[in-house]
Amino acid sequence: MKLLSEMATCESHGQNSSYFLGWQEYEKNPYDEIQNPKGIIQMGLAENQLSFDLLESWLAQNPDAAGFKRNGESIFRELALFQDYHGLPDFKNALVQFMSEIRGNKVTLNPNKLVLTAGATSANETLMFCLANPGDAFLLPTPYYPGFDRDLKWRTGAEIVPIQCTSSNGFRITQSALEESYKLAKTRNLRVKGVLVTNPSNPLGTTLMRNELELLVSFVAEKGIHLISDEIYSGTVFNSPKFVSVMEVLIENNYMYTEVWDRVHIVYSLSKDLGLPGFRIGAIYSNDAVIVSAATKMSSFGLISSQTQYLLSAMLADKKFTKKYISENQKRLKKRHAMLVKGLESSGISCLESNAGLFCWVDMRHLLKTNTFEAEIELWKKIVYEVRLNISPGSSCHCIEPGWFRACFANMSEDTLNLAIQRIKSFVDSSDVIGTNVDQSNHTNQNTSTSPKKKLFAKWGFRLSFNDRER
Repeated sequence: MKLLSEMATCESHGQNSSYFLGWQEYEKNPYDEIQNPKGIIQMGLAENQLSFDLLESWLAQNPDAAGFKRNGESIFRELALFQDYHGLPDFKNALVQFMSEIRGNKVTLNPNKLVLTAGATSANETLMFCLANPGDAFLLPTPYYPGFDRDLKWRTGAEIVPIQCTSSNGFRITQSALEESYKLAKTRNLRVKGVLVTNPSNPLGTTLMRNELELLVSFVAEKGIHLISDEIYSGTVFNSPKFVSVMEVLIENNYMYTEVWDRVHIVYSLSKDLGLPGFRIGAIYSNDAVIVSAATKMSSFGLISSQTQYLLSAMLADKKFTKKYISENQKRLKKRHAMLVKGLESSGISCLESNAGLFCWVDMRHLLKTNTFEAEIELWKKIVYEVRLNISPGSSCHCIEPGWFRACFANMSEDTLNLAIQRIKSFVDSSDVIGTNVDQSNHTNQNTSTSPKKKLFAKWGFRLSFNDRER
């Protein structure tokens, strides 16, 4: 061990998080309708498998792109040779046009400000290397994607300071929460370099309101720091309000000729919107030429293959296809989301009202035996081992309120999702499951879809302790 680096032996990767541990349990006993019908159903994986048929249909109709041909002639050798790390111009042009289309063509993006990376994971880490030195901090609203503990901190040495958001206002970002987070970083002697948000949110499945974006831009302008907007779920918005990109807010508020213009950066990917996580297509969009130059050089460590770029440049350039795909995919996500929400409501379980993403933020506080994170993990273990569903506990997302869980709905068939709902219902209906100390009537979430069945749980009385929620 003495011959190994600190990086190789440290525990900061986050692999021991319950988020990743749930995956490990699933991999030991994965559900299969035929081979393993009693296995664990994977509801911890935010993949979009609902529109593969649209992609496969396009591939069948465009054999040249899939066969690496141009005008019927093979370009395999051309694509097989070394490519410059700036990326194929045709692909970058097609990608920024697709990004603009998702944003309602309210913003025009410049391909020269785009840096290609091997997925959003690489994009976020690259931005950390560009913006923060080891020990510098970024502020992140909670709950946030558990993988950020790895993506932002592990190799960069950067720190994350939470912006504590609560269910009392639907986990919305407030001025006071931003200021408290900034002060907390200062008390820890951390230099704050920026704020990072996901819009739409993972795990909440909600889009940031325009006033929240304006608040964030104003805050980073005042503090002289950066803002990273991770917008990899921007094409999954299936209900109002519509998606608003931070770039749109910058333009509307005339920040183009200010220093803030260069301090706001967007992360994007085709993993969620197009359902292609295995293709490893990510991007950084920045108005700062220095960051674009530095990030482009760093992208040498995680390039997108030329073959992938060629194929997708043809697909994304087909405007008739992209228009149909975006619309149909959003309709399917809306239907699947409603299916899970309705199924959970039949068991007396509600979800945060959401309009985007591939998951629901599920409220199971009334099923906790006590208002503690220990009780949350106890419930989570029952759901994994007894109900045989892998969902992500809120504590893995740094939620400060015990009892919230993220459940994904787009990575399985309707039959499998129905089975998952049936398993949850059987679990809730069993006599030994209901929390004995939680009074659901004391929860103040203003944006949760409620069910009359929840009133049945009122007899288990317990007042939430504010101190418990500060954890």
